[in-house]
Amino acid sequence: MKPNGGGGWARLRECFGAWRAGAAARADDLTAEERTRQTYRCERWRAVFSGILETAGATFLLLIAVRWYAAGAVAKALIAGSGSVGLLVSPWIVSRVEALGWPVAQAASRLAQLGAASLLLTAALPWQPVFVAGSVLGMAAWAAAVPLMTQVFQENYPERRRGKLFARTVMIRIATAALFSELAGRALSGGIERYRWLLLVFAAAFAGSALCTRCCPSRPLQRTAGSHPFKALRFVRQDRVFRQTLVMWMLMGFGNLMMLPLRVEYLANPRHGVTWDGAALTAAQVALLTGVVPNVARLALNPFWGWAFDRMNFFALRIALNLGFALGIFAFFGTRSVVGLMVASVLFGVSNAGGDVAWSLWVTKFAPPERVADYMSVHTFFTGVRGVVAPVVAFQLLAHLPILTISWISVGLILAATAVLIPELRFGQRARPAEALVEEVSE
Repeated sequence: MKPNGGGGWARLRECFGAWRAGAAARADDLTAEERTRQTYRCERWRAVFSGILETAGATFLLLIAVRWYAAGAVAKALIAGSGSVGLLVSPWIVSRVEALGWPVAQAASRLAQLGAASLLLTAALPWQPVFVAGSVLGMAAWAAAVPLMTQVFQENYPERRRGKLFARTVMIRIATAALFSELAGRALSGGIERYRWLLLVFAAAFAGSALCTRCCPSRPLQRTAGSHPFKALRFVRQDRVFRQTLVMWMLMGFGNLMMLPLRVEYLANPRHGVTWDGAALTAAQVALLTGVVPNVARLALNPFWGWAFDRMNFFALRIALNLGFALGIFAFFGTRSVVGLMVASVLFGVSNAGGDVAWSLWVTKFAPPERVADYMSVHTFFTGVRGVVAPVVAFQLLAHLPILTISWISVGLILAATAVLIPELRFGQRARPAEALVEEVSE
C-alpha cells in the first residue's frame, strides 16, 4: 500500500471534505490502511504550513524583536522560549483533552486556531508588549499540540514505516522552511517595517494547519484513574529506561537550546563582530545562515534519518546525533568567516534532520501504544522546562561571558548527555515487551 494518490489539489479538496464530515471523530470507521492514507495526505499539507511556522519560532519573531522593537534580554528570552512554554503545559493539555473526551486531532486543531488568533493580534496592534505576548501564546499553542499529534502517528502509521512516513512529511516542512526563510528574509531586508505583513502570513499558516490537523483520523484518549493535571509524570518514577533517557535529553537539550537563540543574536547584533564583506549582516543573510542553509542540509539527510530510526538501536542513533550537534555548535561560534559559518550551519542542519525524527517519535519505541501521548507529554514537559530556562540563562550569561565560552559550556553539556547513554545502549530497542510495561506502570 502506498499512502498517496491523485493530484495535490484533489488531495486538498478530499482533505477539506473529510474535515467538513468530521473525520477526526471517525477513526473507528476506517481501516488501518485508510487511516494511514488519510493521515499521510493531510500531514503533507500540514507540513507546508508547519514549515512557515517553524521559521517564525526559529528566526523571524526574534529578528523582529531585535531589529524593530530593540527588545531587551527578558523580551528576547520570552520569545526565544515561547515554543517551550507550550511544551511545558503539554501534560495539562493532554489531561484536559482526555477528560473532555475530544479526539486528539480535533484538540490539536483548536490549538492551531488559538495560534492564528494570537498572531492576528500582534499584526493588528504594533506595540511591544502585545508583540511579545502574542508571539509567546501563538508559538506555545503550536508546540502544545506535539504530544497529541504523536498519538495520531502512533495510531495511524504502521510501526515499521513510521519513521519513513514521518520523515517524508518533514522533508516538505524543511523545504518550505528553507524557501520561506529566503523569501521572508529578502522582504524584511527591503524594509523591516514590513514585518506586520509577515505576521499575517504566520496567522494564515496557523489557520491552514488547523484545517489539515482536523482532517486526520483520531480517537479520544483512553481515560486513566486520577484527576491531577500532571499525572503523566508518574511514568518518570515507574520506568527506569524512560527516566534515564529523559536525563540525557535534559543535558543535551539544555546545551542545544542555550545556543539556538544565540545564533540569531550572534549574527544580527553588530557587537559580536560578524560581518559579510566587511558590513553587518542583512536580514536576508541572517535568514540564510539560520534558516536556508541548515534546512537544505536537513532536507538532504532527512530520508536517511527516517530509515535509520526504523532500523537502528535508538541510543546509538542518539549518540551520533549528539556528537553532530556538539561539533556544529563549536564550529558555528568559533568562527566569524562566512565560509566557516556556512559549514557550521550545514553540520547543524544534518544533525537537526535526525533530531526531527528522534525527538518526535522516540516514545513510540518505549511507551505502551495507548500511553504514547502521556509519555510524549512528559518528554515535552521537560523539553519545555529547559526551553524556558535555557534562553534566559544564555542571555544572562552573554552579559558576563564571551559567546565562545558559552558555546564551550553547551558542548560540555552535550558530551555529558552522550556519556549518560552509553550504559543504556542495550535498551536501545526496548527489551521489555509492551504488555510487561503496561503491567509495570500500572502498579
